[in-house]
Amino acid sequence: MESNNRLGDIEITDPQAMRALAHPVRLAILDRLRRHGPATATELSPHVGATPTVTSWHLRHLAGFGLVRDSEPGPDRRQRRWEAVARGFRFESPKDPADEEGRSAARVLTQQMFLRHAEVPGRWAAEVEPELGPEWSRLAGLADTRLVVSAEELAAVEDAIERVLAPYVTRDPDERPADARGVRLMRYVLPEGDEEPAGRDGKAGPRGEAR
Repeated sequence: MESNNRLGDIEITDPQAMRALAHPVRLAILDRLRRHGPATATELSPHVGATPTVTSWHLRHLAGFGLVRDSEPGPDRRQRRWEAVARGFRFESPKDPADEEGRSAARVLTQQMFLRHAEVPGRWAAEVEPELGPEWSRLAGLADTRLVVSAEELAAVEDAIERVLAPYVTRDPDERPADARGVRLMRYVLPEGDEEPAGRDGKAGPRGEAR
């Protein structure tokens, strides 16, 4: 099943672009621009773990692959401002098993993204969750659900999830409720190895309770 890209992500198909993005500073730059809007290299620097000069170099590299672009000038027109070209990005391993370059590039980027996001849940649990009100805290947490499906069925599940998310991701900021807040919805889709049994399994609930 072909993805309809309902969330308006930029689609990365060039293996060189995947490898260019597979760098902790570049991923941090793109994440910061997507979440907080246009910024200069100097403004980004303390948040991405690089000096302004190195950050500027990485920005130009990302721009070369169409992932960031010039934004409207800020108060100081001497400083170049940058913005992400889309709300998010997506990529996938090539379907052609002979495309080893593409498969390797996708694997490298996937691994780098897993490394970057591995600490997010723990940091959230330690720093954010204790400050949430009960109306938000009760909705937060994780789910760990095991499915036994075909590749086509898994693609259909992913498409259905994006169909639900799309209206909230793409709506204009002026249309958001007054009490809205940012929510990070992280999805790990991890097909098991061939040696895994295909029997029934339990489900983990919203608080991670295995059952």
